[in-house]
Amino acid sequence: MLKTKKGKQKLSRRRFLKTAGMAGGAVAVSMLVKPARRVQASTTQPQPLGPGSVEVRLNVNGRDHFLKVEPRLTLVEALRDRLNLTGTKRTCDHGECGACTVLMDGRAVCSCMTLAVNAQGKRIVTIEGLAKGKVLARLQRAFVEHDALQCGFCTPGMIMSLKALLDQHPRATSAQIRTAIAGNYCRCGALPKILKAANAVARG
Repeated sequence: MLKTKKGKQKLSRRRFLKTAGMAGGAVAVSMLVKPARRVQASTTQPQPLGPGSVEVRLNVNGRDHFLKVEPRLTLVEALRDRLNLTGTKRTCDHGECGACTVLMDGRAVCSCMTLAVNAQGKRIVTIEGLAKGKVLARLQRAFVEHDALQCGFCTPGMIMSLKALLDQHPRATSAQIRTAIAGNYCRCGALPKILKAANAVARG
């Protein structure tokens, strides 16, 4: 430290550089050291899957199935090609026609737009899971009784969409029924009879 003529202390060049260096080093260290909470959060992030096959467990119609699939495999592909559950139809592959509709935890979803790896831990029900042996479910019987099908490609998806609705709203209105199958496309013109079948179950 140097003193001026009036006796006031004056900061020396060496002291100034030393103080500035210590402050800069503290800032640098604080930037390099991550808080413990931030480090912990980064280590708990899920690891990316692939590019090879991974093992998945799918609960379909009340049974667990263990498969090795590529992460890009869709649920409809796993159901049809790996589990031989061909009742679920693969038609548009864009989630537009609704033919591939299945139930996932009670909700109607397009299985062509759902990855098999993302279906783990969910309860999946396909059209095959509705009947009890050779005894058709009530909704399936109604489709037969009202002749609510022609080519049959839309039928499984229609039934599964209506199943999701009627499980939540057993006395669904005609408007609710139309809304439930708004995403299901029928090329054969069977919609009037489909509506009759669904209304018969809701009114029964």
